[in-house]
Amino acid sequence: MRELTPLHVRGVLLPDDTTRDLWLVGDRVTFEPVAGAETISDGGFVLPGLVDAHCHIGIAAGGAPISTVDQALAAAVVDRDAGTLAIRDAGSPFPYPELDDHPDMPRLSRAGRHLAAPKTHLKGIPIECSPEELPVAAAEQARAGNGWVKLVGDWLDRSVADLGPTFEPDVLAAAIDAAHAAGARVAVHTFGEAAVSTLVHAGVDSVEHGTGLSLEDLDEMARRGTVLVPTMINIETFADIAARAEGKFPGYASHMRALHAGFPDVVRAAYEAGVPIRVGTDAGGAIPHGACADEMLMLHERAGMPAVDVLAAASWAARDWLGFPGLVEGGLADLVVYEADPRADLRVVRAPKRIVLRGRVVR
Repeated sequence: MRELTPLHVRGVLLPDDTTRDLWLVGDRVTFEPVAGAETISDGGFVLPGLVDAHCHIGIAAGGAPISTVDQALAAAVVDRDAGTLAIRDAGSPFPYPELDDHPDMPRLSRAGRHLAAPKTHLKGIPIECSPEELPVAAAEQARAGNGWVKLVGDWLDRSVADLGPTFEPDVLAAAIDAAHAAGARVAVHTFGEAAVSTLVHAGVDSVEHGTGLSLEDLDEMARRGTVLVPTMINIETFADIAARAEGKFPGYASHMRALHAGFPDVVRAAYEAGVPIRVGTDAGGAIPHGACADEMLMLHERAGMPAVDVLAAASWAARDWLGFPGLVEGGLADLVVYEADPRADLRVVRAPKRIVLRGRVVR
């Protein structure tokens, strides 16, 4: 591979809020001057690359599994070109480990396949497990991913015509323990109120969506450091889900509408309780890629998170959480530059002036 030209950037570095010079040498950051470096940006506000902490590059538009590695790469490139330089793929029905260190890819932290009870998720997406099979499958999918396991904690239960837990509490706890023993963290899909408290107390590492969280659940998450990835863009689809379900499952439809209406207050309460929040779009399937800025604005405008904390949730704090060092000495050479201060007007995150991934200029 051709050796990269050293790059030089000067601007207000966030979160430090200090005007600094930094140099990118290969895939690393240094604050020591480098002779012959090419200045690619002088001025503006410099952030570690954005993170989409709930993304599915293995699921195509419409919800079907992808069939080639090139499809996964193409989806990730859409995110990259919008300034998202790290992705946590929260479950893929198609394996693509060869993309883990691909030069055109955002940094990648990924789960294997979703794990669900039979007929409790989208067709063709999860591995369907019996209660006895779930802990073994969790350990297997820990090895199939590179750091995460994804559990489906609740779904439409046709026997009660409403949301319901997919497994008994002891089964979920055993699966979480098995994933942890295999070296992976556990993300859990949950919409309703019944399953999420069990999952938080069982030691799940992140709650995805979390529309049914109570104040008591949030306090426990804050105590444990359990992360919430709200995917507010995804929750906007609840009205359509409810409309499609109204004829057969009116109680479920009403429940979904109520969860949608109350969710901004849940996210705000999570923030006020001190729950770590990360930006995730749920891109793939119904949500288009490249929407990290939209999710950030929803957290700010609808849930009331201050702009600086939304930036942390989408950049430096999220990168630390996933193990991708930011703009520190020896950190990774991923950055975005904005003309104006995104803390003053978060809308500027829609238009990055400069994007650099792995020490290469993307824009």
